[in-house]
Amino acid sequence: MNAAYVDTYYSRTLQNEKARASIEGDLTADVCIVGAGMAGITAALELLRRGRSVALVEANRVSWGASGRNGGVVSPGYSTGIDNIARHLGAENAKKVYQMSIEGVDMVDANIRELNISEADQIYGVLRLSRHDSAAEMIMQRQWLAREFGYEVDYLSTNDVRQLLVSDKYRQGLLDEHAFHFHPLNYARALVSEIERLGGRVFEDSEVVSIRDHASSKRVMTARGSVSARDVVLSCGGYTGRLIPKLARSYLPISTYMMLTENAGNVIASAIRTRASIGDSRRSSDYYRLVDGGERVLWGGMITTRRSDPSQLANHLRTRMVDTYPQLAELEVQVAWSGKMAYARHLMPLIGRLESGVWYCMGFGGHGMNTTAIGGRVIAQGITGESDRYQLFSALGLPWNGGYAGLAAAQLTYWSYQVMDYMRERAA
Repeated sequence: MNAAYVDTYYSRTLQNEKARASIEGDLTADVCIVGAGMAGITAALELLRRGRSVALVEANRVSWGASGRNGGVVSPGYSTGIDNIARHLGAENAKKVYQMSIEGVDMVDANIRELNISEADQIYGVLRLSRHDSAAEMIMQRQWLAREFGYEVDYLSTNDVRQLLVSDKYRQGLLDEHAFHFHPLNYARALVSEIERLGGRVFEDSEVVSIRDHASSKRVMTARGSVSARDVVLSCGGYTGRLIPKLARSYLPISTYMMLTENAGNVIASAIRTRASIGDSRRSSDYYRLVDGGERVLWGGMITTRRSDPSQLANHLRTRMVDTYPQLAELEVQVAWSGKMAYARHLMPLIGRLESGVWYCMGFGGHGMNTTAIGGRVIAQGITGESDRYQLFSALGLPWNGGYAGLAAAQLTYWSYQVMDYMRERAA
């Protein structure tokens, strides 16, 4: 039986609901993709468009994990800055990798337009704000994007920001009107429908239990069937488990939390006067946007390595919202949920070839709506021999996550970020 979607804003508004069958018997395909999150879905679509046959295998439902319950923001960049990327790859390759993050935004935008995915509810505008004075830093960032990539964003002064957001917490901002936010689960499911239209086969409730060598191909085994394929793509993210131990040891499973407020458009409009999505530049940041035509707030933030009740953590998120906007104190939380992300120690996606015929595309660490897109494309290009761009990512390697000590260190680092953010704001 297919696992139900987690109760989220997205699952409550899901359109065109359709459960798919699990694998029964033995199948063959050019490529078997394990994990139907956005990376796997995009890789499947890109391969089908290049003439390959594809079987997409998912343990739960398509986009059941973080891909279908995230903040829904599609904007350039990664979970780490260009300086850190350059330390690993060098300045020129870092620019190439950043350019690909912009390409990822364009890919999602093009899919929505070309496939007419109206249910994606795409809204342009992504606003990044500071909670301390950082005018010089933001102006430099704006100039750098324009100079290096021809990518234009608008600088907003404190007065500009406070015309849009009635809060004394924010200072300056950068408004990206090319980036956008949307309904990720409806988008993902629309892409899966296109995959099936192109002849791809998609299976739910089909957890992979092993991958074996089989003549000149690989055999991907589930409880009730198998797929034999020359190439296998692993795109399971934070749910990879022990299927491939080397991959499991290369990322930290980190949870983030989101909540949806009750319907209160007039109250919300007294605080938030823009349909752009909003995120702040703190390392312990909040991100949020209006949904349902401005009637509700979708608010996310916090990361943890611990298992906690999402409803309990929603109270913390609500406290953060009210701290930013006291005028929203009467808003109640309607639903709250968590999503498990995969973070590598270098904070970049894990993309590459593990061995002949085995590829991986995962670990997007909270910035996946554009990077899953480009990740799926470069893996498809690698499989077809069209391009070796994936090697720019694989050069980052698969560093060990540190085990339990790594989880503890990640949690302590996050707490230290919270303290540093607080102290920086107090000094502003």
